[in-house]
Amino acid sequence: MSVWDATDFAILRALSRDATQSAGALGRVIGLSQPATWRRIKRLEQAGVLAGRRIELDAESIGFSVTVFLGVKLATKGRVSLEDFERAVTAIPEVQSVQHVLGLYDYRLRVVARDISDFDRVLRRRIMALPGVGNVEANVLLSEERMPGPI
Repeated sequence: MSVWDATDFAILRALSRDATQSAGALGRVIGLSQPATWRRIKRLEQAGVLAGRRIELDAESIGFSVTVFLGVKLATKGRVSLEDFERAVTAIPEVQSVQHVLGLYDYRLRVVARDISDFDRVLRRRIMALPGVGNVEANVLLSEERMPGPI
């Protein structure tokens, strides 16, 4: 039996759509008082269910109109440590996320750039110069649909 009830899941759904809501506004939507909503949010935070609140930036509106997903296979010769690669790749500002994956590639990166020539510069000068990089496959994002979370 789960310790989380339907009200907790309603709070999680609402916060996943808009984490800037006050406890009072959220409580009005789900039918709880502001103090009761606040206590539930605090309990979810303390349990580690809520691991932070983030603002989502629209990359295109700030000049980054190209998003590319890169599959990166590390070279087998002179095997670099995963930690060294991760430390180096996370220092590149254009790299928005780094995912260690199982499959054809070792890593999946989400990279933003101003345009294709800017992406080419990032790829050649920054990513391909990282320790241990072997094969790279690029997939340019054409469109993206936001999906609701699992709850």
